[in-house]
Amino acid sequence: SSNIAFHTGLSREEKWKAVGHKGITLWMTGLSGSGKSTVSVALEHALVEKQPKSYFVYRLDGDNLRFGLNRDLGFTPEDRKENVRRVAEVSRLFAEAGGIVIAGLISPYAADRQYAREVHSNSSLPFLEVFIDAPLATVESRDPKGLYKKARDGLIKGFTGIDAPYERPENAEVHVRTDLLSVRQSV
Repeated sequence: SSNIAFHTGLSREEKWKAVGHKGITLWMTGLSGSGKSTVSVALEHALVEKQPKSYFVYRLDGDNLRFGLNRDLGFTPEDRKENVRRVAEVSRLFAEAGGIVIAGLISPYAADRQYAREVHSNSSLPFLEVFIDAPLATVESRDPKGLYKKARDGLIKGFTGIDAPYERPENAEVHVRTDLLSVRQSV
């Protein structure tokens, strides 16, 4: 729209000085059941509760966001793209304020993850892609929500890793193999 104006307040640097650190987004991507939420929660606890001075951390969990901000989205490729767009923009806002953002969502398409990265790089904000990785057989055996069984039984169509693609990150800054590492080691 041409009838809006961007309003400024405190600078990014002033906000970062107030919280005691720069903002950053850690984009946790991986299959359902790979451990994104588990590792994200453990990392959040480590940064907030296990430090001499707590960090300002905000965790954006893909499932949790679908109860509010993204409740109007399904799982079509278009809806997944919009999900990533919204989470990328919210992550950028928190990072601008000095937050360490832990955004955990499947985000199966490389182009959408690249978009999230560009939202941050265009604002000169740090962004790390974190590939939370476990083989399909492992995540199917975990199946914490029973979704793989439903997908295999034909009750869920377009399920990532079964009959919808997951484009593995080729150059993630961090690669965590949750089938080989404990949660503590993953953090």
